[in-house]
Amino acid sequence: MSAGTFVVFEGPEGAGKSTQMRRLADVLVRAGHDVVATREPGGTPVGDAIRRVLLESDGYAMLPETEAFLLSAARVQHVHEVIRPALDRGAVVLCDRYADSTLAYQGGGHGMAEGDLRCLERIATDRLVPDLRVLLDVPAAAGLARRHRDTTSVNRIDRASLAFHERVAAAYRLLAERDPEGWTVIDATQPTDAVFTMVCQAVQSSLGFSLEQAGGQCQV
Repeated sequence: MSAGTFVVFEGPEGAGKSTQMRRLADVLVRAGHDVVATREPGGTPVGDAIRRVLLESDGYAMLPETEAFLLSAARVQHVHEVIRPALDRGAVVLCDRYADSTLAYQGGGHGMAEGDLRCLERIATDRLVPDLRVLLDVPAAAGLARRHRDTTSVNRIDRASLAFHERVAAAYRLLAERDPEGWTVIDATQPTDAVFTMVCQAVQSSLGFSLEQAGGQCQV
């Protein structure tokens, strides 16, 4: 068993995962924790290269199976180079997306068989499971509207159909319903500060962390 703690932020596009994760990382650092904040796909040189292929390439069609294999390849590197070493030294690892994103996007969104994706997951993660998954739940249309406000950041996945993103959001909710002990679901349509308060409450109640060293309040 790892000495550290592994927290993953999941959700559809525009849910605010990156913002909430950065804020939590700041609070945890101020509370005296060794924190590693990372993301998928990415986190390593190989993962960053795969991220560019997956998100920035519009000149060709990509099959769901191709996406799943590329994401899994990036995840292998990420687990072995970044996540597991950090956990072994006792760090808190915060990750923007992990294996459940593949189940939601390539499974729920594109219709790949869950059994096939679970096989890839076991290989890619080396059976490393998060201590807590935080699902920032937002209706697909609302999340996409947020993403498309900044046209410079819109990527290939953002440009998929609304129906696709609705299937992704529904798949996330189903994953959380199946494992209520492993997930905390937060309504991400609320104001950013309200969402952050609930993120902190989830971390404290689910993982037993005390954040009072950060000034008595879970605020940046």
